[in-house]
Amino acid sequence: METNETKHIHIHPPREMMVVVAVFLAVVSLYFLIALKNEWRGYNRAQPPITISVSGEGKEFVKPDIAVANIGVVKNSADLVKAQQSASELINRVIFVLKERGVEEKDQKTTSFSIYPQYDWKEGERIFRGYEVRQSIEVKIRDLTKAGVILSGVTAAGANEVSSLSFTVDDPKIAQEKARKAAIDDAKTKAKTLAKDLGIRMVRIVSFNESSGGYSPPVFYAAKAEFGVGGGDIAPSVPAGENEIRSNVTITYEIK
Repeated sequence: METNETKHIHIHPPREMMVVVAVFLAVVSLYFLIALKNEWRGYNRAQPPITISVSGEGKEFVKPDIAVANIGVVKNSADLVKAQQSASELINRVIFVLKERGVEEKDQKTTSFSIYPQYDWKEGERIFRGYEVRQSIEVKIRDLTKAGVILSGVTAAGANEVSSLSFTVDDPKIAQEKARKAAIDDAKTKAKTLAKDLGIRMVRIVSFNESSGGYSPPVFYAAKAEFGVGGGDIAPSVPAGENEIRSNVTITYEIK
């Protein structure tokens, strides 16, 4: 009689291998435990570099090559149409003089046109007085030798507001670049001195920032009488002086 017997085979790994595996698992667990602890304390986090910032300033002086002035007319009348017509006639005469004296159309720009009702107050009552019509244009004068003659001419033509005469540079790019280079050189010189005095080493530049500006000669404000109208039409002298172009930079270095 045949019988079916089930046989079970049990394989036992060598004792030495079990010891090795146990030690390996213990080491790995210890490693991850230490890493987790250091991470919690921040030991493994990337530390920001130590930096120092140095500022520098550069200046460049340039002679202005353009003058800018605001020229306006103001007319008052109880009749709005008359006020508008009078203001238009005057501004047209002013524009004609500008063209006649070499100011191109592209250098004439209307900056404001306004109409305001005017009132007087009498015994607490508002009384209508008339309308004020005002128009202003910004004028660029590229021939500085003609600035005084042009301003005298427009006031003679009827402009009763001439203000904010200033002198500037039409294309300041070259001067700005020179001022920036001077500012950077100034900052680098200071950085070398600081490194020597503090006993540190500049590793690399991590950031750069620049702010720039310019200084114009004092603005010249004028009224009609100051340009000689009614007093011989003597053209005023309008010296342009020099403009100062400035650049301020800040360089941040990583140090060790």
